[in-house]
Amino acid sequence: MAHQPNTDHAHDFAAIDAWVDQHFDEQIQFLKELVATPTDSPPGNNTPHAIRTTELLMDFGYTAEQYAPDLALVKEHGLESVTNLIVRRPFGAGGKTIALNAHGDVVPPGEGWTHDPYGGDIVDGKMYGRATAVSKCDFSTFTFAVRAVEALASKSALKGTVELHFTYDEEFGGALGPDYLLANNLTKPDLMIAAGFSYQVVTAHNGCLQMEVTVNGNMAHAAIPESGVDALQGANQILTALYAQNDIYKQVTSLVEGITHPYLNVGMIAGGTNTNVVPGKVVMKVDRRMIPEENPSHVEANLHKVMQDAVDSFNTGRTDAGISISVKRMLLCNAMKPLAGNKPLVDALQTHGEAVFGEPIPALGTPLYTDVRLYVERGIPGVIYGAGPRTVLESHAKRADERIDLEDLRRATKVIARTLRDLLT
Repeated sequence: MAHQPNTDHAHDFAAIDAWVDQHFDEQIQFLKELVATPTDSPPGNNTPHAIRTTELLMDFGYTAEQYAPDLALVKEHGLESVTNLIVRRPFGAGGKTIALNAHGDVVPPGEGWTHDPYGGDIVDGKMYGRATAVSKCDFSTFTFAVRAVEALASKSALKGTVELHFTYDEEFGGALGPDYLLANNLTKPDLMIAAGFSYQVVTAHNGCLQMEVTVNGNMAHAAIPESGVDALQGANQILTALYAQNDIYKQVTSLVEGITHPYLNVGMIAGGTNTNVVPGKVVMKVDRRMIPEENPSHVEANLHKVMQDAVDSFNTGRTDAGISISVKRMLLCNAMKPLAGNKPLVDALQTHGEAVFGEPIPALGTPLYTDVRLYVERGIPGVIYGAGPRTVLESHAKRADERIDLEDLRRATKVIARTLRDLLT
């Protein structure tokens, strides 16, 4: 049960709400400007957006420190450019450092849009555009929440520092984003809140293992297929074995509310050279979501075994060399597990979320994976909360016509600002 609001701060909370309302048109324009600069990955050219964000923040008197990983490392990760931003806003001496993290990189728009993906069109109270819901909206949520607190609260009465962390490597795992900032000791917060949705506080999330599987056969003329080894037939046997795992995974249940069971997806397949040629090579990309209770090394070893068993079965009884596979790990993101120290965050967000939205805000897990784990793995208590609907499906994130309900944006900004007011006291 969330704690009751501190009535001593009631005046501050009312003033914060009023300030957000008075500046909301400005916040909407800020978000439109952020949406207008593409950050599609691929190709992953993110620095122009970081530069534009820096310019916009200067209008508020904010200095954004820019931190760019080595370009060779960026290209090694499949991106063109990454520049991460930190804005530090100190209050009174002592107190905790609270980081607010949102990512600017996104997947490409894809097909089927009825609005300009970079236009920020507003229709029926919703703004449309890529990253309006995940997560450029929370560049604005977090920025205007900090501005509201600074504009109204007595700085002498508040203690600590708020940092805005705007990073650009969530879609590729975070190694060049939050992980880069933390590993290089560019920041060391005590608590953190990451971009999320408005109707729940997320305290745990799934992990993710992604692998590239290459199936090697022997290319041959389609008129004499027996002279080759069809890599696609071999891949089919491997796929059947992999998909059979999903039935097994359904028997495994997570104890974390909001998370169900593990699952596996094959998202990409490529192979062959021509219609009249027996395929000599097929490449598949596999995505395995891991619940918090699973051990990633055990999961990875099991998938290797499942695929190798399928290969051995395919090759049994053949007189030729058969097929072989090579497996490359593309990504390994650990699950996020709650830290005991996140209670002040959860309590404050639930209290103010219920006050502003007029309904209880549950604390639970999500099947997604995020950058928050990179903070939590270093012992920094963190939660996920920001502007957005109840589900990813509602937001159209990673689909055509992604959108944010502007009232969710307005109210989430108030909740974050009120929460900061509590945590800085």
